[in-house]
Amino acid sequence: MASFSFSKPTATTTSLGFGFGFGSATGLGLNSIQQQQLQGSDNLTNLATCVSVPVIFGDERDALIAKWNQIQAFWGRGKGYCSQSNTVTFTPENPFCRFKAVGYSCMPLSSNEDGLVSFIFNKKVDEISHYQTQIIDTLSKLLGNKTTLSVCVDAVKPLPDDKTELIFYIMERQTTGISRRFTASDVYNFLHTPNILSQLTQQLLVHQIVPKVGLSNEQLNNYLENAPSGIDPFLWQQAKLDNPEPDSLIPVPMVGFKELHQRIKHQAQQTHLHQTRLKVICDDLTELQVKHANMQAKSEQYKRKHRQLSHQILKAMVKQEVGRKMGYAIQADEEQLRVNLEAVHTELNAPTQFKGRLNEMMSQIRMQHQMLSNKCESGYEINDSLKTDIEQHLKHQQEGIQYLITIVRDDMEDLKIIEDELQK
Repeated sequence: MASFSFSKPTATTTSLGFGFGFGSATGLGLNSIQQQQLQGSDNLTNLATCVSVPVIFGDERDALIAKWNQIQAFWGRGKGYCSQSNTVTFTPENPFCRFKAVGYSCMPLSSNEDGLVSFIFNKKVDEISHYQTQIIDTLSKLLGNKTTLSVCVDAVKPLPDDKTELIFYIMERQTTGISRRFTASDVYNFLHTPNILSQLTQQLLVHQIVPKVGLSNEQLNNYLENAPSGIDPFLWQQAKLDNPEPDSLIPVPMVGFKELHQRIKHQAQQTHLHQTRLKVICDDLTELQVKHANMQAKSEQYKRKHRQLSHQILKAMVKQEVGRKMGYAIQADEEQLRVNLEAVHTELNAPTQFKGRLNEMMSQIRMQHQMLSNKCESGYEINDSLKTDIEQHLKHQQEGIQYLITIVRDDMEDLKIIEDELQK
């Protein structure tokens, strides 16, 4: 079992390139770089010869083969012949391939200091969630079972093709109480050593290790200024100008149907996650609405109880006041209150006042109802609009009458209570 260490690499240790942890600067000499450049130039020359003037038979058949090579180059598949000895394999990355486009992806926001590294598994998210504790224990063993180091899982995300991404970081908690995260590049370098990588592949079935590191300003400018291989510089420049949100999106080349299909699957997966989250939000809103309705019902119940208690308190105060005034003569203000209450009672019971008006309105309503029923029996028809107006008018009258009746009844009950208490 290898011990975990983040010590600085020696002069012979490889260093990361481009800030993502992919590849390493292995000290290639100038001759090797020149050989790669010459080889790339030769491939481009052979490709141009293959689609323009192949020399195989030396007659008109070469023109037919050139057209066939052009079709293969446009499609991005197949093998073409420049001569009887030289061949070219057409890939979607060749500059003549027509099935290319530029899309936009969210710019990575995490930095190297965040220390986020992800494992890609060829398993479903349910299986990874079930064995998450086992994964953390295995990583801790690979780190040397040091008590100061802990593996913290940041997220577990599903990916297309039944794959899963587990994002984690390594936290060091020193005895002095200071805690810090190891950088993503250091963690990636340690996990990508041959012995550790083999154990991750065999024990945890890790398919890929990816450091979650964003681009620096220099790297972003270099990426935007140089068009990717096989992409027309004019198309790349137009994609940069058409970027809807340059601060959060970066142009990404899509070469061939395979990459387009992969992007579609990622978008479908993300859409499914959004729909799942929206369903959870809708369920939460429904639950909150039910709770809100229950709270309103309880509030109304408490209001009714409050009114009942208020009446009980008022009755208790009346009894207490009556008991306190027992044996005393009626005072002038009490006599005036009795006179006022009797006047109110007389006014309410007067034929021309509220009670009489209510009786008159009830009689008119019954009469109108009887007249309408008689007219309907005689075959008189009313159009729908007029009928609706009449119903609305009668409804408003009925509501007003009912409201007045309720007020009168409440007042009568209050007067009766006060009158009974005064008689005692």
